[in-house]
Amino acid sequence: MNQTSKNFAVPLAFVGMMFFAIGFALGINSFLVPVLEGSLNISGGTTYLIIAATFLPFLLFGYPAAMTIKAIGYKKTMALSFAIFAVAFGLFIPAATHASFALFLLASFISGTGNAFLQASVNPYTTILGPLESAAKRISIMGICNKLAWPVAPVFLALVIGKSADQAVISDLNTPFLIIIGIFVLLGIISLFAPLPEVKAQGEDEETADDCPYANSKTSVMQFPHLLLGCLALFFYVGAETVSLSTLVDYAAYYGLDNPQMYAWIGPVGMVIGYICGIILIPKFMSQSTALLICSLVAIAGSLLVVLLPTAVSIWAIALIALGCSLMWPALWPLAMADLGKFTKAGSSLLIMAMAGPVVILPLLGWLKDSFGMQNAFWLCVPCFAYILYYALKGHKVR
Repeated sequence: MNQTSKNFAVPLAFVGMMFFAIGFALGINSFLVPVLEGSLNISGGTTYLIIAATFLPFLLFGYPAAMTIKAIGYKKTMALSFAIFAVAFGLFIPAATHASFALFLLASFISGTGNAFLQASVNPYTTILGPLESAAKRISIMGICNKLAWPVAPVFLALVIGKSADQAVISDLNTPFLIIIGIFVLLGIISLFAPLPEVKAQGEDEETADDCPYANSKTSVMQFPHLLLGCLALFFYVGAETVSLSTLVDYAAYYGLDNPQMYAWIGPVGMVIGYICGIILIPKFMSQSTALLICSLVAIAGSLLVVLLPTAVSIWAIALIALGCSLMWPALWPLAMADLGKFTKAGSSLLIMAMAGPVVILPLLGWLKDSFGMQNAFWLCVPCFAYILYYALKGHKVR
């Protein structure tokens, strides 16, 4: 880390606010999916395109976001992302007014663009704001801020509308989105004036280049096998994690459970428990790779329980999947970014692009839901976590 001060508590507090905003923006989808399915009379596979549209920009704008950070810095890129969010949420209003699924897809795509720029800023920023070996601890703290926001979004929408997710219609969405626009504009202004120092990774500039000889021997970011394998692991992780967090309301509604939006808490609670363990255990008692190994096994076990337990209780096993997912992000990101040196921003852009996993996995889940039922659709998570287990055992060591 190229900093003279190691006091990063204040910057982390502001970044935590941004992680909360990311989770809130993504959590909106949990409410939208059952509302659109009921109001527009479309299939589950089609409604999950809303979530896919939210994550497609990660693939398209991962590199442009990294170049934007290089040009204007982390803080201004964060402020820009909130402006993009505000535009997206503004578009949700005419989408609801005209009951246009195409406009909902466009609004979700623009929201995902804001998310891509914000994720491209806050994740590497958190990683390099302190020692790399404790990056998982910092990211775990940020993860708590992020995941607690996922269930806040559907509950907020239900409270403002005055209806549960299985009773609301798209014409009810105008008022809550007006409020959300105001909140995100305010967050953009706050982030622009927040005390966030510009940081660089070890070996990223000429002054510290000699500190990372492994990166100096490379001529392209594509020459880091552990990074490329990590991108694939992140692709599967984000897809599977999104399944565990964004489908809970739909899962409950599918099986006729009362107040389905309240089940949105199951996944985030499991993840927060895992994050707390990460904060306590990493790196003093457990390495980042060991945490990834244990979490992979837990997530595989949770996936199997979801599909094998009786339907009435299977939804609660999603908490175990979420618990397994909790330390995957904090561990995967620093493991994949290790020793990148001057290629840190380029590597970060590849990882952001890899977050497009839900673009493939969520529509596939929707198709499996329509074909074999919601419970059986969770078989999809098993191979995703199996690959992450490989990365924990061997993939991150490939140099």
